[in-house]
Parts: sequence; C-alpha cells; structure tokens
Amino acid sequence: MNGFWTILMLVFSNVFMTFAWYGHLKLQEMKISTGWPLILIILFSWGIAFFEYCLTVPANRIGFQGNGGPFNLMQLKVIQEVISLTIFTVIVTFLFKGQPFQWNLLAAFFCLVMAVFFVFLK
Repeated sequence: MNGFWTILMLVFSNVFMTFAWYGHLKLQEMKISTGWPLILIILFSWGIAFFEYCLTVPANRIGFQGNGGPFNLMQLKVIQEVISLTIFTVIVTFLFKGQPFQWNLLAAFFCLVMAVFFVFLK
C-alpha cells in the first residue's frame, strides 16, 4: 500500500511543481501577471511549491525501503522523473496550446519507460 500512496502523492506533487515552475508563464500569456515584478513571481511560485513539498517529502519517506516502503532511492528518483515529465507534458498540452506533440516526445517517453524497466530489473 505504501507504493500506491507514494506514487499518488508524487503525481499530485508534480501537478503543484509544474504550476509553480511554469504557471506564471501561463498567467503572463493571459495578461494577468505581465506587470508583476520578478520577486512577486518568485514568491507566487514558492507559495505553490510549498504544497509540492508537503506531498513530495512524505511520499519519499513512506516509499523508501529504509522506512518500510517498497522502493530504493534509485527507484524513487526514476519514478519521480517519469511522473514529472508525464504530468508536465499533459499540462503543457492542455494549457499551452502552441506546443506541438511530436514523434520525438513519444521516443523520449519510450526511453523513460525503459528506464523504469531497467531500474526495477533484478
């Protein structure tokens, strides 16, 4: 069950992370934050990132083998990266309509899937 909760929390934390890192660009595109000084954009992003950390830190703690979870550190990191890029791609595809989805992205996702396969290979 720890593995399920770890992955679920990592998915939601990456939604927050993507909005913290790139949401201000969408706000700028929508003409909401065009006049904001950089420090306000940083504080806005930090405010969102707080919720990312509230999910990422416990996800890694309960998912780590040293705490009774099913994953070693390398597995946790690879899972995190795959989730991160997947969530990023989904959000960018729906929010930033000008970003085309090309064949090389599919090739990159295949490589990520293979990375997960190899990191879990005994």
